[in-house]
Amino acid sequence: MAVGSNNAFPESSGMQHEEGTRLVPPDPEEQAVEDGPARKKGGAAQLGRWSAAAATILRTRGVRSFMVGVVVLALLVGARRWIGLDASFLQGSMTSTTGAGQRRPPHHADSTAPSVPIPFTCGNETSPRHPPKCPGPPPSPARTSPRPAGGPPPPSCPDYFRYIHDDLRPWRDGAGVTREAVERGRRDACFRLVVVGGRAHVVTFHHAFQKRDVLTQWGIVQMMRRYAGRVPDLDLMFACDDLGRVRAADFPTPSDAPPVFRFSKDSSKLDILFPDWSFWGWPEVNIRPWPQMLEEMARENERLRWPERQPYAFWKGNPQKLPIRDELMSCNVSNGQEWNARVFNQDWNQATRNGFKESSIPKQCTHRYKVYVEGSAWSVSEKYILACDSPVLFITTIFQDILSRGLVAGKHYWPISRDHICKSIKVAVDWGNEHPAEAQLIGEQGSRFVREEMSMDYVYDYMLHLLTEYSKLLRYKPTVPKNAVEICAESLACPEQGLRREYMMDSMERHVAGFEPCTLPPPFTAEEAKEIADREAEVLRKVEKIEG
Repeated sequence: MAVGSNNAFPESSGMQHEEGTRLVPPDPEEQAVEDGPARKKGGAAQLGRWSAAAATILRTRGVRSFMVGVVVLALLVGARRWIGLDASFLQGSMTSTTGAGQRRPPHHADSTAPSVPIPFTCGNETSPRHPPKCPGPPPSPARTSPRPAGGPPPPSCPDYFRYIHDDLRPWRDGAGVTREAVERGRRDACFRLVVVGGRAHVVTFHHAFQKRDVLTQWGIVQMMRRYAGRVPDLDLMFACDDLGRVRAADFPTPSDAPPVFRFSKDSSKLDILFPDWSFWGWPEVNIRPWPQMLEEMARENERLRWPERQPYAFWKGNPQKLPIRDELMSCNVSNGQEWNARVFNQDWNQATRNGFKESSIPKQCTHRYKVYVEGSAWSVSEKYILACDSPVLFITTIFQDILSRGLVAGKHYWPISRDHICKSIKVAVDWGNEHPAEAQLIGEQGSRFVREEMSMDYVYDYMLHLLTEYSKLLRYKPTVPKNAVEICAESLACPEQGLRREYMMDSMERHVAGFEPCTLPPPFTAEEAKEIADREAEVLRKVEKIEG
């Protein structure tokens, strides 16, 4: 979210498109579910219901008040992803390095270092009871030869990497990470990961649903194969459920909180976000590893271009007895009311029996608009929905993951108010069908974000930078627990069968990288936070006008 990020609403210069009002996506994803107190309309200080939602965001991000010296900065930075800072792409002026018409530079296009192959063999013992022993760590390649004087450094990582600093701030601003704090996280964790001397060891407390713990460990092992010799010694607890558990309110001294890694959280929690297991495949629902899924979806996007798609908003999933999804299900045509939505109930039992053959995600890129809605927390469907080249109608949510923290409203998606979902969907679809060029551009930019800035290159870089920065905060030397088991590609993949084994083979890193990871950008500055806050006020006024 560079300061020059492009989005679909105009600057205060008043430039308007000849077809009418621009998209002014309003609602931050992280507004609280609960309504605030009653508010009066009118008055210079009152910006209406979207302002109240923004105030709620600030309240939910008040957790940062526990962190001395960073209260205001954290609150303002937290809203960054919801505020468009530059709509100039609608007038053809590209100021963002990754805006419309421009692409993020290739991850390691200038690397000339040879890649080092990594051997892999299962041998004769492949049963779960007798997995093969782990070989030594892959050989570390000679580091990329020094750059000539004045040569370009590795490209800067995408801006969502800057939230690594935010996630680790409780311990960085405090006493660091102590062994006692780590062990306090055991009650929430499904496994403990200890890396010593480039070898990974795990203590399993309980297995996660659908072996999500194993696929997460597989991803960590692949990162260690790619960046052999660069992963420092560390000790951490990992939770595999969706809901964040480490409540900031329970820890007046934030560094006393257990540093628990997980896939998602809301802003009242101190859990540390990590890429979810599905980047390496989701065998139970027949979803291939992320690179292969992107290839399939690119073919479907090419087969059925956006103008040829059905001019409605599409969602298919399991309502799960969740009120927010139940309300979405009511947005189908009913009693003569057309909400411009086509939503379908996913029968998981039937789909499982059928091998999800009728629920292929790439085959669902058939409508001009896709709807994203939370589940019991964040939904793993997010990246697949964004990859369809269709504008995503993002129902606002308090939950966040590493991907959503990089999205910019109006550039990558159109926010949908959870206070009146059907009405907001209808307005969004009507606007998009009346402004097809602008709507299509939002879809393309959302897809480009997940293809380029959430590619596996950057997923692995995020993991490496996060674990490296975390290891710097440890106030003790990690040691391998007596009951730990060493994990490696062989020990994880060889005992598996069927799709799980196939997906592991498809996602295996087979060479040690001869290049450096992207450069971790610094934390957000106070100046950036102030600019975000100033733009936010302007956006809210425009949103108030559009919502009426």
